[in-house]
Amino acid sequence: MIIQHDVIIVGAGLAGSRAAVELAGKTDVAVVTKVFPTRSHSSAAQGGIGAALANEEEDYPEWHAFDTTKGSDYLGDQDAIEIMTNDAPRAMYELEHMGVPFSRTKDGKLAQRPMGGHTKNYGEAPVKRACYAADRTGHVMLHTLYEQCIKHRVKFYSEFFMLDLIIKNGICCGIVAMDMRSGEIITFHAKAVLFATGGYGKAFKTTTNAYSCTGDGLTIAYNHGIPLQDLEFVQFHPTGIHKLGILISEAVRGEGGILYNDKGERFMEKYAPTVKELASRDVVSRSIYTEIREGRGINGQDYVHLDIRHLGKAEIERKLSEISELSRTYLGIDPAEQPIPVKPTTHYQMGGIPTDVDGKILLGKDKTTIPGFFAAGECACVSVHGANRLGTNSLLDTIVFGRRAGKAILDFLPNADFEPLPKDADAGAREKIEKIKNSNGEEKVHEIRASLQEEMMDKCSVFREEKGLKELNEHLKTLKERYQQISITDKSEKYNTELIEAIELGNMLDYSQVIAAGALNRTESRGAHFREDYPERDDANWLKHTLAYKDGENIRFDYKEVSITKFQPKKRVY
Repeated sequence: MIIQHDVIIVGAGLAGSRAAVELAGKTDVAVVTKVFPTRSHSSAAQGGIGAALANEEEDYPEWHAFDTTKGSDYLGDQDAIEIMTNDAPRAMYELEHMGVPFSRTKDGKLAQRPMGGHTKNYGEAPVKRACYAADRTGHVMLHTLYEQCIKHRVKFYSEFFMLDLIIKNGICCGIVAMDMRSGEIITFHAKAVLFATGGYGKAFKTTTNAYSCTGDGLTIAYNHGIPLQDLEFVQFHPTGIHKLGILISEAVRGEGGILYNDKGERFMEKYAPTVKELASRDVVSRSIYTEIREGRGINGQDYVHLDIRHLGKAEIERKLSEISELSRTYLGIDPAEQPIPVKPTTHYQMGGIPTDVDGKILLGKDKTTIPGFFAAGECACVSVHGANRLGTNSLLDTIVFGRRAGKAILDFLPNADFEPLPKDADAGAREKIEKIKNSNGEEKVHEIRASLQEEMMDKCSVFREEKGLKELNEHLKTLKERYQQISITDKSEKYNTELIEAIELGNMLDYSQVIAAGALNRTESRGAHFREDYPERDDANWLKHTLAYKDGENIRFDYKEVSITKFQPKKRVY
């Protein structure tokens, strides 16, 4: 079956939804999503969205740009960062007018609070820059954008799982997907395709990411010869619930939460004396891990305490109600009475499919594009986050660059047409499904997935070193070989989740190899990538973006320059 729309957006999170709103009413746009739109992982974002509105104290977009650049450990492209931070105030008021129920100040302005890494006057002290809706910011933003999409009659294909991308003669002309309800394979024919497929944290054992975050878009693009940029930079959020990894928002520290070790010491005073708990996420994560490794975890275990008892029950329920609910549900504790046990958890991926500031896919350092193919959000790498993302900038990234991608697609469409589809455009997807269904191999999907997640967490986490990374790369090769021998017991067509999980596992193995190889290849420490055997940042050799290309069964690396405009690289001091 072939379905035709002018534009196909893959993914219904904030980036995809914001692009859809931009396109709605101006062209025939449809959104293909493997979950119901409001179940997209953007809804899990809690703390806020950054913008220098200066509603509560002096602030400027240039200060925001400096913090973003410094937080990126100078790997962020400063031209893109300037676009994002300068557009942030406009984006906030636009969202407000769409109906996002932001929290307010007493005089009715958008309320703002501090978040890690955001400062006034180029690092002088923390600043209130994060707009928020209690601790459900992503949730209310996503619901508002979905309402706008429905209002403007955007077509949604919910519970459709993307299997392949269609590129003919260097031009993107659609995707292949499975209707999960029926098992039917459908070809979507389009003039333009936007990938907004989100993150890929499920390759790690402990993560804040939803089960749907399996990096499908990345692997599909990679297998079509498109490079993946800076995939070695994986962010670990400092405060995930111990053992579970469920996110305890940075808003908790923004509102005054304090980290304590087993001795009752506020240890961030030692690692970041100026901003303490509001240091960037890579710094706080390494600080927590250091305390644990040196025997100062709570009761000798692998976690520390996050304490907000001093805020009082009323303030906690008013500003951090979801955090309070999560603590009661999963830990059986009331954070107004007991500290929360936390440790770093896989959270965000700075790397992705390389794009320009308008979402156009870039094939290499010469900025060659694929006509009709765009990407935005966490699956894309603009790169505004560089080696480490500041809290609140992920939501801002999706809104600013989702909108820009939508506008770029509108500019592209008048000169585009429906390119003829290749013969048997869905043949590769059908072959993949048949191979899995008909296999009699003895390997099980869940066993390979568990081994992948454990090894990635153990050897490619907050701290990395050559021996462990080499072992990991060899282990991933073995897992890929085992994957060729998987079999599934469910041969049905309708809602065959076992089949979908098998395909997702293949995607996870492919991009995990790129992460691990990139981490081994980059012999320095920068942002979220910390090599214990190369603990210093090396600007002379590594102030550059990594581009990883599929080369048969191997990975080929190339590099491109970082865009530096105003802020020259300096050693980060907290």
